[in-house]
Amino acid sequence: MTPAIFGISGLELTADERAFFKDADPAGYILFARNCETRDQMRALTDDLRAIHGRDRLVISIDQEGGRVTRMKPPEWSKYPAGEAFARLYEIAPASAIEAARVNAEAMARELAEVGVSVDYHAPLDVRRPETDDVIGDRSLGSEPMQVAALGRAVLDGMARGGVVGCLKHMPGHGRATVDSHKELPRVEASAEELEVDIEPFRTLSSHPLGMSAHIVFDAWDAENPATLSQTVIRDVIRGKIGFDGLLFTDDIDMQALEGTIVERGAKALDAGCDIILNCWAKMEDQQAIAARFPSLSQEAAARLDRVHAAMGEPGDGPETAELLAKRDALLSITEEAA
Repeated sequence: MTPAIFGISGLELTADERAFFKDADPAGYILFARNCETRDQMRALTDDLRAIHGRDRLVISIDQEGGRVTRMKPPEWSKYPAGEAFARLYEIAPASAIEAARVNAEAMARELAEVGVSVDYHAPLDVRRPETDDVIGDRSLGSEPMQVAALGRAVLDGMARGGVVGCLKHMPGHGRATVDSHKELPRVEASAEELEVDIEPFRTLSSHPLGMSAHIVFDAWDAENPATLSQTVIRDVIRGKIGFDGLLFTDDIDMQALEGTIVERGAKALDAGCDIILNCWAKMEDQQAIAARFPSLSQEAAARLDRVHAAMGEPGDGPETAELLAKRDALLSITEEAA
C-alpha cells in the first residue's frame, strides 16, 4: 500500500486513474470542489473507488469545515458556518455552543456519509491570536485552549455520530503563523513555554486516531525544518509532549511552504515520522513518482490506519439532518439575541 492520499482530477475517474489506483493501492483519496457536483455523482465516484480496493472501509476524505472551507456547496448541500460562529456563542453560553457545534458536525457528517465520504479534515484546533493569519482566521474555534478543546471535542463527537472520522489539525498549532503556508513558510519565534498554549487542545484530544501536521518552523523546537519535515517536532512534540499516537498525515505536500520536488518533500516527511503523504493536486506524474518511490506503508502506519478504519461507521439513529440544522440555528440565534 502506498503511504499517500491522492487527489482525483474530475467528477469521475479517468481510465488512467482507475488503472493507476488499482496498481498503486494508495492509503486513500481526497476530494475537492472539482469532484463534487451532485449527490448521485459523488456516490458513484466513491463507490467506484471502493470497488477498486474491494473493501468498504477506505479513507475517502475531504476538507469540509463550513465558511470559507467548503467543498460540497449549496444549494446541493446545506450551508455550514465557520468555527467563529461557535466561538462567539461560547463566550456567552458555553454549553449551548458545545451542543451547537456537535449537532452542526453531525449534520455535516450525515451529508458526507450519504455520498461515501469517510474522513473529514475537521476540526482545526489552532488557538487564535491577534496576529493569526487569515488562512486560519474565522476557522478557529477560539483564543483560549480550553474553549478550543471543548468545541473541538464536540465537532469530533458529532462527526462520529454521523459516521465520519474527524481530524486534529494543524499539529502542533497554526495559530501563531502570520503568513499563509499555502504561499510561503511561516516561522514562529515563541518560546517553548509560550507554545504550551498552542499544543494544549491537541494534548487534550490526543487519543483521537487521526491528525495532520503543520508546515511551520518553530524556532524553539527546530529552527531548520517545518514541523512536517522535523523529526524533532514529530518525535518530541507531537508524539511526546502532545502524546498523539494516531495516524499522522502531512498537510498538503504541494503547498509552497515546502521546497524541493514532491518526492523529495514526501521522503523528508516520512523520514521525519509522518505516516501518510497528502498529495492533493491530482497530478498523475507526481502520484506515479510517489508510488514508485514509496511502495509500502510502514508497520506502525498500517496499524494506525487500521484504527482509523475501525473508527469509521454508519450514521447512528437520531434526528434527521434538517432537524439537526434547525437545532443548530436556534442555538446560534442566542448570540444575536444577546447583541
